[in-house]
Amino acid sequence: MTQTFQILILLLAVISAVALVAKRLKIPPAILLVITGVVLALIPGLPTLQLAPDLVLVLVLPPIIYWDAVKMSWKEFRFNLRPIALLAIGCVVFTTVAVAAATHWLLGFPWAVGFVLGAIVSPPDAVAPLAIAQRLQLPKRLVVILEGEGLANDATALVLYRFAVTAVMAGSFSFVQAAGSFAAILVGEVVWGIGVGWLMLRLRRWVRDPGIEIMLSILTPFVAYWPPEQLGGSGVLATVTAGLYVSWSGVSLIPAATRLPGIVFWDFLTYLIEGMVFLITGLQARRLIPVIRHYSVTELTFAAVVVCLVVIVARFVWMFPGTYLPRWLVPAIRRYDPSPPWQWPFMLAFTGVRGIVSLAAALAIPFTVADGSPFPERDLILILTFCVLFVTLVGEGLTLPAVTRALGLANAGRRERQAEKDEEYKARRRVIEAAIERLEALVEARKLPEAVVEPMRAHLRNRLEDAERHNDGNERYKKLARLSDELELSLIEAEREFINQLYRDGELKDEGRRRIERDLDLRDALLANLRPGE
Repeated sequence: MTQTFQILILLLAVISAVALVAKRLKIPPAILLVITGVVLALIPGLPTLQLAPDLVLVLVLPPIIYWDAVKMSWKEFRFNLRPIALLAIGCVVFTTVAVAAATHWLLGFPWAVGFVLGAIVSPPDAVAPLAIAQRLQLPKRLVVILEGEGLANDATALVLYRFAVTAVMAGSFSFVQAAGSFAAILVGEVVWGIGVGWLMLRLRRWVRDPGIEIMLSILTPFVAYWPPEQLGGSGVLATVTAGLYVSWSGVSLIPAATRLPGIVFWDFLTYLIEGMVFLITGLQARRLIPVIRHYSVTELTFAAVVVCLVVIVARFVWMFPGTYLPRWLVPAIRRYDPSPPWQWPFMLAFTGVRGIVSLAAALAIPFTVADGSPFPERDLILILTFCVLFVTLVGEGLTLPAVTRALGLANAGRRERQAEKDEEYKARRRVIEAAIERLEALVEARKLPEAVVEPMRAHLRNRLEDAERHNDGNERYKKLARLSDELELSLIEAEREFINQLYRDGELKDEGRRRIERDLDLRDALLANLRPGE
């Protein structure tokens, strides 16, 4: 127990150190964590850490995809549902078939075993590409499609994986039965996810306690995931649906007292989980060393090159017809959604980075089939999965910024974000104007005294002027707005120093100090939201 705790602390220290280096080098932490894990795995004498596949698929995956879904805009997800579905379902199935065919014809795998490997390596992971896309300010729609694909593709891949493993175990496969089961799983998980989201939001509204509400939010992804997973589905689609429902309906049902600490908690939790998982993923290299010895270097190299090439090329082969063919065949789609420049599908094709779900699925392959004989090519599948993960995550991940700049897409979304900021400030102004109108109506209806009303009027006028300063196109006013923000931050810092001095001198109790600090933190957060370009 003591050794386990020490290893956990060591892992946290490594994650923190790698995060600092990654921020300095402007590299997604996921890439450096995997590399660091591989390096540590090759050092003799260090303890061996095994990644339990059930831990990843049942405990780690649900909260990550749930929080990604909650942060996702349902409106943007619905608008981009066609390209997301073409990638999350169509591209995953196409890649699975392509890998199965290549491994059958070139490596001699049985068809069912080839489908197992294809399902394992078909779903991309969006963590590293999204970090790069957001830093390089890619067009917003590309980011939304990547986010949406990352939410839904695991569901398709895991269902295909279950069918393929069952086919290997049983020695037979029915396409008609599998297609019917797949459709039933999709419909059932969507309905279950909506039901879980609806129930949990009502429970949270009923309890009205931030601590209990956050606890219920932690339970939500597991309640959505576990029952479908136990019944033969993936659980992923149900979890995503629950998260999207909470994102859409939670605005009116989750109070601010819960929303603010909840965002901080979930951001920290998912960052910690992802960091731990990517680091342990790299550490799995040690498990491969005894397995690799059973194969020749030539055999492994050829197999790895074949699978990696098929995985990467298949995404490119699917992307361009999937982008342009529907628009050529259906004029309504072309009018509603004109064809994007070729750089967009190329960029999406280059972001096919594989992640932890692929490795967990490979580790979860049974050791034996129904008759007790070893599962065919299990060790080789595990090696090839790790090769695909490492090549795509490190190779494509590290070159993604250069490719983005070469395509001319770096900072292409800057104007979109400025337009969003302008839209936001207009909305802020209209919201304040609505509050002013409501105040005047209340004054008229209730004959409120000026001593109560005038400070509120002054506060609303100041907020209105501040919003107009930030939204004004005149550069002089923008500079004044920035100067005003800097002064406000300086004053907030002065207030913090003073209340801490009062606390040290015994003139302020701890509870009062915390309440004042919370008010200052909220003012600081408001200024952060108003800062242009952030």
